[in-house]
Amino acid sequence: MAKKILVVEDVDDSRSILVVILQRFCGYETVEAATGTEAVEKAVSERPDLIMMDLGLPDMTGVDVAKALKENPSTVDIPIIAHTAWTVSRWKDAAFNVGMVEYLEKPVSKEVIKATLAKFIQP
Repeated sequence: MAKKILVVEDVDDSRSILVVILQRFCGYETVEAATGTEAVEKAVSERPDLIMMDLGLPDMTGVDVAKALKENPSTVDIPIIAHTAWTVSRWKDAAFNVGMVEYLEKPVSKEVIKATLAKFIQP
């Protein structure tokens, strides 16, 4: 059975493109969330093997979501990769400070996505 990735992205087109890359090019199963609240709910209910997290979400930042997930015993061990257009170093620092394992700045090639995911999980 393929490993499952939770894709957290509020822009529908961006989320769809990432899902296609993860499914067709990388061989993963995906679950989707468009808000931070939905991301927390799906992380708890779906127990993904990894989370790809945008930082600019409509209800909270991806850093806030990651912090909440790292404080929850049922989701603390899920690796979270930031996948964002936010290039300011304070956001990168904040992401790592709450326990994110990688920080990918958009746009990211499918090859870089695949190689980054392979550090943490295999399909």
